Amino acid sequence: MTVSATFPLVKRSAPLWLLVLVTFSGTLAMHMFVPALTVASAALHVDAATIRMTISVYIFGLAVGQLVYGPLSDVFGRRPTLLAGLALYTAGGFVATLAPNVGVLVAARLVQAAGGCAGLLLGRAIVRDTAESNDAVRRLALMSLMTMVGPGLAPLVGGLLADWFGWRAIFVVLTALGVVNFTVSWRLLPETGTPSGRISAGSVARDYRALLGSPRFLGFAIGGGCATTSFYGFIAAAPFIFINELHRPIREVGVYLGLLIVGVSIGNILASRLIGRFTIERLLIAGNVLSLVAAAVVLAAFLALRPGVLAIEALMIVYCIGAGLCSPAVSTLSISVDPRLIGSAAGLYGFLQMTIGAACTTLAGLGHDPAVAACTVLAGASLMAQASFRIALRTPANDVVEREDASA
Repeated sequence: MTVSATFPLVKRSAPLWLLVLVTFSGTLAMHMFVPALTVASAALHVDAATIRMTISVYIFGLAVGQLVYGPLSDVFGRRPTLLAGLALYTAGGFVATLAPNVGVLVAARLVQAAGGCAGLLLGRAIVRDTAESNDAVRRLALMSLMTMVGPGLAPLVGGLLADWFGWRAIFVVLTALGVVNFTVSWRLLPETGTPSGRISAGSVARDYRALLGSPRFLGFAIGGGCATTSFYGFIAAAPFIFINELHRPIREVGVYLGLLIVGVSIGNILASRLIGRFTIERLLIAGNVLSLVAAAVVLAAFLALRPGVLAIEALMIVYCIGAGLCSPAVSTLSISVDPRLIGSAAGLYGFLQMTIGAACTTLAGLGHDPAVAACTVLAGASLMAQASFRIALRTPANDVVEREDASA
């Protein structure tokens, strides 16, 4: 398939604050709604498992977008692709605000995620496009630091909005954010890429097929998803654990969830400090072992007794530190299996990572006890991650190249 298009190119940098805004908007919409799940469940007269679909389908939408927006932006350019995504994000938020039932809300969340993924993926791509400038590395580092703030504050803001104004107020804010992002991007965002105007579906399919046939890539990708996004299952169950079982007010749930994001950030910082002392493979295994131990302890605690908020939160922060320690290592290893396929590997890794996160969110909704279900998912995912990493590390580093040569 060939698509032709031409666009005028403007090689100038986009404002960093704008790229930060469009980047964290995608995950902001996921984390902000979590504290309001119990309120929305009661208002729409559905059970906990059904309302949690608004989280799992959102994660799935982010997953699919990882495969789509990269190739589209190479063909049509960063600017028009991002503007289209921001329009979808805004439309999804608006429909969610007015949703009369959970079916419409779930569909709206899928549209919102499909749009939010554009900023998540293309914000960093736009920075990379200007890598010839001397401050590109500084901009990327500063942008990564600033985008950590969004997921950390989102649950707190969402909890306060739901407590004061009701759950629909969250989508009013997200819709307004979408309008601001689209308007400012339309006015200030230049085209930083070099649109090709054509795409070969066969070439993209061949790249993905080669990666999916690699035990090394699949080991890192599946293990990475289990190690880094399985905690989405606990996040989706958290309102029902803290509010219904532990009888804490909704405004506190945002604080508890925000601290988990802080835990992930601490793990990221530790990884950057320890990489000179230990190999990336050791950091990968050690981070996941830390998460596995924390998940096993919190599961045992819920099975044997009802632990307090502080104990649960402390153990989950340890779990998230392990995930944060593991995350940069597995991301680097997975996209480096073949230097010729870094872009495709990054997109496919992101897709598998988010898909596993969506699956864990769904599985955490099974059963009558949300705490036991969520912690069982965490422990099981950590075990699966450890097994997957072992397979990947025992596979030759050039297995993708060897398979391509054998099939040629």
